[in-house]
Amino acid sequence: MAAHDPENTSQPIPSTSNGPQPVNNLTEEEASRYDRQMRLWGLEAQQRMRNATILVVRLKGTATEAIKNMVLAGIGKLVIVDSEEVAEEDLGAGILFRDEDVGKNRLEAAKSRVESLNPLVTVETIRTASILEGDAFETLVRGVDVVCVTDWDRDGLIRMNEVCRRNGKPFYAGGTYGLLGYIFCDLLSHDYIAPDRSAVKELPKNVKKTAVYTPLKTALRYRWSNLTKRQTKEVNPAIAFTILAIWEYQSRHSGSLPDNKSAATELLTIANSLITEADVNKQILATAPEALIESVSTTAAHEFSPVCAIVGGMLAQDILKALAAREPPIANLFAFDGNTGGGTVTRMNMP
Repeated sequence: MAAHDPENTSQPIPSTSNGPQPVNNLTEEEASRYDRQMRLWGLEAQQRMRNATILVVRLKGTATEAIKNMVLAGIGKLVIVDSEEVAEEDLGAGILFRDEDVGKNRLEAAKSRVESLNPLVTVETIRTASILEGDAFETLVRGVDVVCVTDWDRDGLIRMNEVCRRNGKPFYAGGTYGLLGYIFCDLLSHDYIAPDRSAVKELPKNVKKTAVYTPLKTALRYRWSNLTKRQTKEVNPAIAFTILAIWEYQSRHSGSLPDNKSAATELLTIANSLITEADVNKQILATAPEALIESVSTTAAHEFSPVCAIVGGMLAQDILKALAAREPPIANLFAFDGNTGGGTVTRMNMP
């Protein structure tokens, strides 16, 4: 997996054992339940998770996997918004749904199963779609610590990201299109602690680093000309531009995803236009691969459980990592290719 370190500033700090202690102590039950993971990332990181309220919008395959991992890790409160009903196609990718749930509201069907994963986590569900609009969404965002929107269209993601920015809240987006998947994050200005790899082995120490993120609207204007030929090849731009082409297709078709071979021609034209506009190294990618575009034109509207599991798992992992402030999060677009099982991270318009 190719990635770019999100740091842009750093300064030495004492080792974690001498760092600030959590304000509140975990209960005996919490200490017992989270003992193993606290050995991995420490008490203070667990405390941050325990005090966090996470908002997840739309409960499809990617979200169900992300929710499972975040709840098991011990976040404090989970707020889920979804007004849709369970469809038959949800059963193959949504681990929280059963045959008898078809026709029920997704949250009605899933709430008790989410709660059973970890009784220490508070679960709140909102079935009113209008809460995602206007002042209602502004108010909702102010009451949480992280916003995670899954399987949404580009224009909606841009709008929600802007609301999060106005209210100083970290924003994650993630989803899948057949065998492809993505994660985008805007963590504003994010501080985290990482090992100082330049330090003498006998005297290990940590450094505090800061990553400055950019909103999705700005990230989409990224020009790839500043990447070398090797760097361009490493991040496998064909996958990223196929996902961006799907977003543009949705925008032109009132939110509908391509679901027929007849969409391939338009999708290919969109992808090639985006590649040209972004000034991608033509030796690496002059045009989008036609075979990939044809495949996506028939599969983008469908979910595949393994892809949802991988993307949802990584989405949860990165949110927890951001809360713990222990390692560098994604910076800032992760694209997954289920055809090869590989994923890459591209740093799009970050300072």
